[in-house]
Amino acid sequence: MTKETLSSIFRSLGATDPEQWAESEINEGIPQLARFLFLKGCWDRIVRDGDTSWIDNVLKNVHETSEESFAGGTHAIRRIIADGASKEDISELVRNTQAEFLFEICYLLGDSRGVDGNDNYAEWALMTLDEDGNPEREIGGLHESVLGTDPTGREMTPASST
Repeated sequence: MTKETLSSIFRSLGATDPEQWAESEINEGIPQLARFLFLKGCWDRIVRDGDTSWIDNVLKNVHETSEESFAGGTHAIRRIIADGASKEDISELVRNTQAEFLFEICYLLGDSRGVDGNDNYAEWALMTLDEDGNPEREIGGLHESVLGTDPTGREMTPASST
């Protein structure tokens, strides 16, 4: 695939600096498109910047006395709102927590030997697969690109309050 074609794909997916992503894949042999797609999929599951509609959805869909899995978070949101916190502040806190967790998971994906200081039990890696489903290339260093793929382009810095 040419750099222009790959750059066009990155651009269509919303990558900032698509030429750099494409150049790295071509010149360094790093599976950057796979890295970007994985991280984009992760970010698509994180609360959107400034979005509070998810709070209304969980409040509406989880009964006040529910004992279901994950209901505790909704109960906490109700108490926090009752104590005067804004939905915007709750959403910002959750978004930041989710992004930090994404960073930690991406770091863990690339460092199976660092779990509990023991490398004797299991190793893992996120891999691209060939057409037959066989492992092809490791998708490493994901944590290095978490902030750079923040859809806001701000790398998780606060929005300016102008």
